[in-house]
Amino acid sequence: MGNKVAVPVLLEANELMSIRGERTLFSDLQLSVKAGEIWQIEGPNGAGKSSLLRILAGLLAPQAGSVCFQHQPISEDRENYYQSLLFIGHKAGVKPELTAIENLEFYAAVQGVELEEAPYALLAKVGLVGLEDIPAQGLSAGQQRRIALARLWLTQAPLWILDEPFTALDVEGIALLHARFSEHLKAGGAIILTSHQELITEFYQVQALRLRYQH
Repeated sequence: MGNKVAVPVLLEANELMSIRGERTLFSDLQLSVKAGEIWQIEGPNGAGKSSLLRILAGLLAPQAGSVCFQHQPISEDRENYYQSLLFIGHKAGVKPELTAIENLEFYAAVQGVELEEAPYALLAKVGLVGLEDIPAQGLSAGQQRRIALARLWLTQAPLWILDEPFTALDVEGIALLHARFSEHLKAGGAIILTSHQELITEFYQVQALRLRYQH
């Protein structure tokens, strides 16, 4: 029998602690995310799910512990990490004065990637047909979020960290997102997310990390 190929670890969190005010959200938290895995961070409101995602994305410093990408502390090489990461938080993160198309073009330029597919086609994937040339500030919060999610078809980053990506999506949009997740995982990427929606596990197995509300 042949030897099994070791699956590389993309992200590791070691003994993380996060404190908000005088309350400890979590402590001694461990997480190891391998290529091809999708992890769902679960727990009640206030348990620290969004804080954990921001720590893993390098946007919030933990009170203790470390985060490593490909065994390298992210604090030591943030530029490489951010090139390897797609983070979509609670806020859409789009430029309000730019149209949907201009936002995609801006994102592609910042990431140094080519638009292999026409922006109109990318926006059609997330249900923004007819709204491509309207400044984002004139769109609803849900529509702005769809602009952000169109990045999932643009990015070459292996690690995705997504905070409630299914918010404001209809059934078709949710199915489309699951299909994109499956493609990304099969290509050796990894996903860490929070979601109030139950994930469809037809194409991939979901790993779960549950946070508890600590008084």
